[in-house]
Amino acid sequence: MSTAMNFGSKSFQPRPPDKGSFPLDHFGECKSFKEKFMKCLRDNNFENALCRNESKEYLECRMERQLMAREPLEKLGFGDLIDGKSETETEP
Repeated sequence: MSTAMNFGSKSFQPRPPDKGSFPLDHFGECKSFKEKFMKCLRDNNFENALCRNESKEYLECRMERQLMAREPLEKLGFGDLIDGKSETETEP
């Protein structure tokens, strides 16, 4: 019986989602970017390093549509892809 009296004493305190949690894309706003990324993964035997441009574009789409918190691309690991550079390209 003591547990029945405790039900009302605790109240639910909502909090923002943990880092890495974000709303689902219910309206499919970034679906084409996701499909392009998934196709790249399938075509490259799921070697995600070969699909970094597609991954960057997908995350940019999500940030633009407020489906995830805006983060600098450098912080997300895409610093080398900014300004058209990629780690597979060599400089003269």
